[in-house]
Amino acid sequence: MLTVTEIAEQIVAREGGFVNDPDDPGGATKHGVTVGTMRRLGLDLTGDGTVGVEDVRELNRRQAVEIFTRHYFEAPRIASLPACLHATVFDMYVNAGSNAVRILQRLLRDMGFAVTVDGAIGPQTASAAEQAALVDADGLRDAYGIARRNYYFRLADRRAASRKFARARDGTKGGWIKRAEEFISAQYHLSRQAFQRRTAAWG
Repeated sequence: MLTVTEIAEQIVAREGGFVNDPDDPGGATKHGVTVGTMRRLGLDLTGDGTVGVEDVRELNRRQAVEIFTRHYFEAPRIASLPACLHATVFDMYVNAGSNAVRILQRLLRDMGFAVTVDGAIGPQTASAAEQAALVDADGLRDAYGIARRNYYFRLADRRAASRKFARARDGTKGGWIKRAEEFISAQYHLSRQAFQRRTAAWG
């Protein structure tokens, strides 16, 4: 089983280096840490009294791992979930904030658990997830990964500018979909044909 630090290091590697894509609502980002997060945490790495794009450029991998571990795993209490969900919910929290928890809560509600969809991991959510994991831990992880994938598809359905994150220029799976499927058993990965059918309406 991977440690939290090892999972965070994988997330940093997955996120890549500095980008400042105008179609990305997060703005300037490096190793997955956005300029908004750095402003919220007051990380003035250049020492000029403000937090901006240049501070993002200065961020190193070790700092990103520390930010993710403290603010995206420990703070939202992901450790209180069953171990089978740690890596995927942590990864999704970095990518989508509290929506990562809402996806889980909606999934648990669909499974029949009385869970409030509020984006916060409390005793109710942790207990329901633990009960579901006792029945089928791998199945729960797969179901959450599929729900993640569907979340990305819905974002791209609604916002044309986001489609490039879900579908590559050559028509194959984009970064969002590949990212979700890293946490899904191979048998549930979409085939090329299934993916193209799902995205055909995007033009």
